[in-house]
Amino acid sequence: MPLAPYATTNEECHGRRISEPEAENRSPFQRDRDRIIHSNAFRRLKHKTQVFVYHEGDYFRTRLTHSIEVAQIARTITRSLGANEDLAEAVALAHDLGHTPFGHAGEDALSAALSDAGGFDHNVQTLRILTRLEQRYADFDGLNLTWETLEGVVKHNGPMAGPGIETPKAIAAFDASYPLDLASYAGLEAQIAALSDDVAYNSHDIDDGLRAGLFDLDDLRDLPLLSDLLAEVDRKWPGLERQRKIYELVRQLIGALVMDLTRETERRLKATNPSSSADVRGAGKAMAAFSADMESTVNALRMFLKTHMYRHYRVNRMTSKARRIVTDLFQLFVEEPENLPEAWRQAAVGDAPQHRTRIVGDYIAGMTDRYAMLEHQRLFDIYSRII
Repeated sequence: MPLAPYATTNEECHGRRISEPEAENRSPFQRDRDRIIHSNAFRRLKHKTQVFVYHEGDYFRTRLTHSIEVAQIARTITRSLGANEDLAEAVALAHDLGHTPFGHAGEDALSAALSDAGGFDHNVQTLRILTRLEQRYADFDGLNLTWETLEGVVKHNGPMAGPGIETPKAIAAFDASYPLDLASYAGLEAQIAALSDDVAYNSHDIDDGLRAGLFDLDDLRDLPLLSDLLAEVDRKWPGLERQRKIYELVRQLIGALVMDLTRETERRLKATNPSSSADVRGAGKAMAAFSADMESTVNALRMFLKTHMYRHYRVNRMTSKARRIVTDLFQLFVEEPENLPEAWRQAAVGDAPQHRTRIVGDYIAGMTDRYAMLEHQRLFDIYSRII
């Protein structure tokens, strides 16, 4: 299927920071996708959670399953709009690589611990993983992804420079050596990947919250869109068992969000009529968006989840424990870097304190929930075996 004029084509790819011969049997963005999938950081997402700690249940989302779901949604939308599926997929699969263990609780704790060293931001950490911390290839650090994929990861939520925008120092430093045009919007594919993330986590947090018993189906009947979807499910399948009803509700919610996003993005593209991917970047506004009515619905859904799920006492207890684990580990490793594993210890011991804290932060950020809990147990439980 030919791409639309506003799509990012393989032929216009800006290349890579370090020049490489292109693959004979894969496009540049397919190659990016494959490098992301084979990375250590991607595999670790299997045991990094969205909301629940990994051992709470086998059916709850992890960062890995979430990233796969985002990629699937992004591919569906980009295909419908004639944009580049492979680029959207690469951005979607990479967007969560920088997350700490224990979701936002872990990130908050690590950001507080690193406050004197510039804090911690998972988007910045994703860029550091893609350009420095992954060390697999003989010729370079990082994954040496294309300009378009790096741009998409950095700017998928909008411009990163300009009036009223404080550019993170690490991103500004990288941009100084490899400009990503921070003041513009990213290409359409990255914009779609960002909103596919919203579709995935809102709908699937409803699924996980219902399965965990944090709220019930009747609690959703006052929410816009969900009340209509529930009524339709009840009408079509009266007496349907609860688990199937949950699945039908979530499936239809995803469908409604995807259709609205596709139609509104198509409307904006027709109104602006960009003739190239450069026109999309230079439009001065987002091309991918929900309609105003759906944006209001999504905001109501976010508020519901914030009240009934993210602030639920069971989640609060898990996040409190998670913050303590991250904080304890950080303090111990900074004060006693000899406790770090060999490769990390060599980098941290004897280094300047401000550099050591970032090294320790990188080590902890790369942990899975399970590994962080085991490390904490090994180091703080006097009856636990050290190895």
